[in-house]
Amino acid sequence: MANHKSSIKRIRQDKKKALHNKYYAKTMRNAVRKLRATSDKAEAVKLYPSVQKLLDKLVKTNIIHKNKAANLKSGVALYINKLA
Repeated sequence: MANHKSSIKRIRQDKKKALHNKYYAKTMRNAVRKLRATSDKAEAVKLYPSVQKLLDKLVKTNIIHKNKAANLKSGVALYINKLA
């Protein structure tokens, strides 16, 4: 257990931040999953900008790495292009 006031506060802040990051990471995974589950190209094209925007926001706030976001966007774009 931490002894200093500042370390106790830091632990409290870290828990809150971890919960916040976990929520947004899960939201991102669900959005990507939802887009990949669609078999209609028009629907997928409509969803793509919102997923792209979400990924960019998470990169900006350091929740995910920029290369991970790039890989996800690239993979989703390939999936959309392969849809008939």
